[in-house]
Amino acid sequence: MEGSATRPGLWASSTQGVADERGDLDMGMRHASIAAVVVAMVMGIGGAARGAPPPTPPGAPAGALPAGWEITTGPDGPALTWRAPRRVPMGDAAVEFHAGDRLLGRPRPDRDGRAFRLDLDEVAPGALTDLQVRAAGRRLDAPARATRRPPGTPAPPATLPPAPVDPGTPGPYQTVTGEYTVPAVRLPGFPEPVEMQGVVVAPKGAPGRRPLALFLHGRHYTCYTPGAGWDGATGDWPCPRGTRPVPSHRGYLQAQRLLASQGYVTVSISANGVNGQDWNAEDGGAQARSSLVRTHLARWAGWAGADRAAAPAIVRTAPPADLSQVLLMGHSRGGEGVNRAALDTLSPPPADQEGYPGQVRWTIRGTVLIGPTIFGHNPAADVPSLTILPGCDGDVADLQGQIYVDGTRGVGAGTAPHSAVYAVGANHNYFNTEWTPGQAAAPAGDDFGSEEPDPVCSPGTATRLTATQQQAAGATYIAAAARLFVAGDDQVLPLIDGSPVRAPSAGPARILAHAIGAGRAPLVVPDPSVRVSGAGRVCAQVDKRDPAAACLWDDPATGGDQSPHFVPFEYVPADPGRHAVALDWSATAGRVNVRPAQPMSVAGSRSLALRVIVPPNSTGTRLAVGVTDASGRRASLGEVRLDGLPGTAYTTSYWGREVRIPLRAAAVRGLDLRRIAALELVASGGSGRAWLLDAWGWRPGTPAVQPAAPVRVDLGEVTVREGDSGSQLYRVPVRVSGRGTGQVRFYVLDPLTGALASSRVVPVVAGRRLDYWVRVPGNTRFGDDQLYWVGATAVRGAVVGDATGGVRVLENDPMPEITVEPVATRVAEGESLTWRVRLSAVADTYLWTTHTVLPPAAGPELSTTDVDPDWLRWETGEEPLPSRPLSQVGGFTLVGVVPTGELTGEMTVPTITDAVAEPAEHFSAEGGLTGTVLPSP
Repeated sequence: MEGSATRPGLWASSTQGVADERGDLDMGMRHASIAAVVVAMVMGIGGAARGAPPPTPPGAPAGALPAGWEITTGPDGPALTWRAPRRVPMGDAAVEFHAGDRLLGRPRPDRDGRAFRLDLDEVAPGALTDLQVRAAGRRLDAPARATRRPPGTPAPPATLPPAPVDPGTPGPYQTVTGEYTVPAVRLPGFPEPVEMQGVVVAPKGAPGRRPLALFLHGRHYTCYTPGAGWDGATGDWPCPRGTRPVPSHRGYLQAQRLLASQGYVTVSISANGVNGQDWNAEDGGAQARSSLVRTHLARWAGWAGADRAAAPAIVRTAPPADLSQVLLMGHSRGGEGVNRAALDTLSPPPADQEGYPGQVRWTIRGTVLIGPTIFGHNPAADVPSLTILPGCDGDVADLQGQIYVDGTRGVGAGTAPHSAVYAVGANHNYFNTEWTPGQAAAPAGDDFGSEEPDPVCSPGTATRLTATQQQAAGATYIAAAARLFVAGDDQVLPLIDGSPVRAPSAGPARILAHAIGAGRAPLVVPDPSVRVSGAGRVCAQVDKRDPAAACLWDDPATGGDQSPHFVPFEYVPADPGRHAVALDWSATAGRVNVRPAQPMSVAGSRSLALRVIVPPNSTGTRLAVGVTDASGRRASLGEVRLDGLPGTAYTTSYWGREVRIPLRAAAVRGLDLRRIAALELVASGGSGRAWLLDAWGWRPGTPAVQPAAPVRVDLGEVTVREGDSGSQLYRVPVRVSGRGTGQVRFYVLDPLTGALASSRVVPVVAGRRLDYWVRVPGNTRFGDDQLYWVGATAVRGAVVGDATGGVRVLENDPMPEITVEPVATRVAEGESLTWRVRLSAVADTYLWTTHTVLPPAAGPELSTTDVDPDWLRWETGEEPLPSRPLSQVGGFTLVGVVPTGELTGEMTVPTITDAVAEPAEHFSAEGGLTGTVLPSP
């Protein structure tokens, strides 16, 4: 008999639909111990964590999908669907489907917040094994592993001495507050208009034009029903009748008032219209947020000039804004949005991507990024930035915003400072009062919330910040960035450049910092050309294949997914462009010699600055530091001491601490600081591990930053038809704009395996076509449509806007015929009804047949208590009791799967033996499947 064959692009009416279950996930639930939902506050588009695959249930057919997973139909054809047992709250991190360590894609959410669907033509063949759901490196479909706890007892870092200045001190001005709403705008790829609304806080009586600070919130619920709690919170746009927009843009008033008192005009803009539609966008809405920011800036440019008389009342009340002095602050996806706005300001995007087609009439002096996403790994290298990493972030939990610092190395001129500050005990939400319980108008919660106590991040611990403490710290560091980037006051630099000082206005918050850029002289930036001897090696920051090559491997001993420095770029499983030096020493001293490919100059530097990771909760790691010049003269500079961050299984705490050691000894011994040939590190104090991220010559102050408009690259996608033999080269659409020359690294993935097929650095010249080719083989075996995914990151003198594209190959071979044969259809209790699924030819993809269970034509029906209970739970999610006919289990469907490269598979119904006297019972399903189970003798 012939079954109902299905595959990506083909669908049969007998396929099981998704059961309409209801329920919510509490906002505080992050590491659920039931039914396998772990992380809260995620929905949309970062990280890597490996978990053990679910056990195969008794009687499960080969290739069966794990519990919670289905193949479902939809308007675009079949989709791989995961349904959470409870609602997954809306947040900023990316929900991703993985097969083991391979990223399959980013599913779109259903409106109920429980089902997530990835079109099967986006999924590589043979990939539906070890299925996992992750968001920012955390599993959503399985409990976090308690064994992955770093050793040691978490303790707060020591309190640092106060900095020379405190940017959190209010300024001399009283403030005025108001809101404006102007006509909505349409953005490319979004069907509904996006609101143009902002809350303004400005200084009273401040003379002349004043710098402008623009705030952009992140991805949160868009609408709520007053009094309805979480049941009334949705991600709809526009907001349905009876609901109100969530006023996320009002959540930064404390920071706005502080800046306004210091003389800044501030505006915080609403982005609900982007949040409610950004699942449509490949980049998670980064380009749309950039367009929204720049459209507001264009309005402010007009309101500061010829259009002032027509400006909203609050804008006319405020001093005119100085658009040559602009600071952008973005929270979460808002951080990625304002970074993209800075990039797009200097190097405009292609016209068909652009939501703001006007002229640039502003200058962005710097950005502040709080718990940001960075899916494209494309920081604006020549615009100063400060990134705040919340140590208890339960949303963007992998702290991928670290790439806003690390991703700028060597790309731009090196004069722009890029700083990361790690806020111990801060969560993701509380920087915004409208995301904070007790302060918000709409429902709000603690994104870190855990059912089990966490010694670092549970409320009431010595390290966890209260909401008001966190908000004070956030406002202080936003003001620090404004004072440095906009006002040019180097007195505030020590707070964010890695110097061991604190801001009193930040209260008890432990804020640690490191930085690069600002004219630092590179001594060691690890790559394969760096030679390492002794108790160390050059390691790959991202390598999911080889524990010997990776800096950190994902196992309980190391917590390899717990370093923000090692977050992978998009789908790339191994990145040949990102390295560190791993140090591993025994009880005797560990000596490591690091030699760059050629001597490097640190002339004019006062100290040597190193960014070094030590394990969380470790204390007293000591490294003696020495340097050798090209003539062989050596000098011992002294010793540095490092403590690890407080960490648990649920924190991302393998973070680089900055340590500095004076270069005086090298100068005294006559070393040529223009030609330093080697860096030596000698570890003592017992066995241990550490990772050197980089080493720089440091001196105080910041050089002038000149905005640069480098050559820009944007990737696209081309669709072709598969051939029958040989291979064909196809050109990936690459658009080059801007000015000058640069270098970009391209990545190509093998669609069959997900492995990195190629990676190379390509020169880019403005005004010259860039041809990047992908070789596509042809065959005569049926398979899926394939995407040869291509990604790009900037290497030197370039920026990347649209970071992903590729070649989509349409399958042109006929699908094999699928048939179902009875194997054992008359069995005794305790045996399995069995049918064989057979293909007429081997395929390069999974094929399956589905059969809805029906009442038998005659006689008693097999019931839920006649079959293996684990099998029933696996297949249907329902319990055997109360006993009922199998056809009454809603939408129960048998699925027969033939794995990739095989000719046959099986469908089984495993029965059990019981002590109940009963007659022969019958089973029936669509496609003419019938069976009989005889009572035991």
